[in-house]
Amino acid sequence: MTATILLTGFGPFPGAPFNPTGALVRELARRPFGGARNMRCITHVFPTSYKAVDRELPAIIARERPAALIMFGLAARSRHIRIETRARNVLTGRLADASGHLPGSRMIAPGERATLRLRAPAQVLVAAVRAAGLSAALSRDAGDYVCNYLCWRAGTAAVKRAHLRLIAFVHVPKVRQGSHHVPRPRRTLRGRQRPPATFVDLLLAGEAILRAVQAALLTD
Repeated sequence: MTATILLTGFGPFPGAPFNPTGALVRELARRPFGGARNMRCITHVFPTSYKAVDRELPAIIARERPAALIMFGLAARSRHIRIETRARNVLTGRLADASGHLPGSRMIAPGERATLRLRAPAQVLVAAVRAAGLSAALSRDAGDYVCNYLCWRAGTAAVKRAHLRLIAFVHVPKVRQGSHHVPRPRRTLRGRQRPPATFVDLLLAGEAILRAVQAALLTD
């Protein structure tokens, strides 16, 4: 039976006219998947909109029935790859989404728990990125914008769907905008970690994460 890995990214949003995560997931899905059999990668790029997440996430999960969901989002002020460990039940409404919508509530799900742990081998993913030569760390705060909102919605979806065995959210830093037709990333010497600075660096980190997720699914 083929296991599906769903990779998602976001489009631009106010303050970030270039969001590399959409191009990142598309490029990752085009690359050889480590020779793994019975695995397929599909992608989806969300408009950076609360309503788009509510409309599109349930539909694609129901249609594709992924075993793993790896979400990528932009954290422009970060200097490293952040592997999120939980979603927070918060909405501040300080920044409108790409459609101009501001949330009217302070909570995603009023009356429910304050946080929701994501079903992912977070430490393993951090180690995989570091082994590829790039700096990475765990994070307990996915923000209060659409990234955190997607984390929460994905986490609650996993509770209801047994086939969704692994959910991870990866925040990537801002990198220089360039061509998306890029060469295959070169590996960095083990033990030497540096902040991701280019789109190729994000690909290197993304490939490391994909291999780790693939291994986790095969051993689960």
